[in-house]
Amino acid sequence: MTTPRRPARRLRTLTFPLCIALVAGLSGCIGGVPHNRSLYSVKQPVVTAQTHVLDLQTMAYGLPQSEQARLDEWLEAMDFGYGDRIAVDGAIGDDAIAQIAALVEQRGMMLSANAPVTQGALPPGVVRVVLTRATAAVPGCPDWSADSDANPYNATYPNFGCAINGNMAVMIADPQDLLRGQRAGGGTDIMTAAKPIESYREQPPSSQRGLIGAQTASQGGNQQ
Repeated sequence: MTTPRRPARRLRTLTFPLCIALVAGLSGCIGGVPHNRSLYSVKQPVVTAQTHVLDLQTMAYGLPQSEQARLDEWLEAMDFGYGDRIAVDGAIGDDAIAQIAALVEQRGMMLSANAPVTQGALPPGVVRVVLTRATAAVPGCPDWSADSDANPYNATYPNFGCAINGNMAVMIADPQDLLRGQRAGGGTDIMTAAKPIESYREQPPSSQRGLIGAQTASQGGNQQ
């Protein structure tokens, strides 16, 4: 008497979904594996520049008092300070440039030589003050996408560098220094660096100054 083969078919139908579940589970275990095989962080600071403009009406003698007040209030509202670049665009006289430069210098800044290109043509007698503000940020941080303990490639995790580069982007005073850096100021830097050495050489030897706080007594401690 032969046995029916229906249980074997049923076993096969039960085994197939079980295999699918096991494969899905194993694929979930190996997911999120880092692939950066270098020691360099892929999360780098990105510098973004925004341009703000203010058009001022000029006269033959320069800027009228009302326009100077507008510029001063605008700089105050924009919280103009270190790290910002400001320039003047337009065909104006030296008096107007000097007045604008004076308001800028009151905040410890200087006018830039070249103004960036802006939209819109300037009518005669109008000067445009261009303020360029740069910000730095590290997009995509923090990145915990590599959530697997397995690291078959011995790769660097994607969150590597987020803390250092993120703090650098926040703390740097002028974000544009991340792009071009600071150029040396010629002899001024050499003179500044030589000041500590010069001060050290001018100090008298410590042997000539004696002992600080040293006292000599000719009597004993309990004598009256």
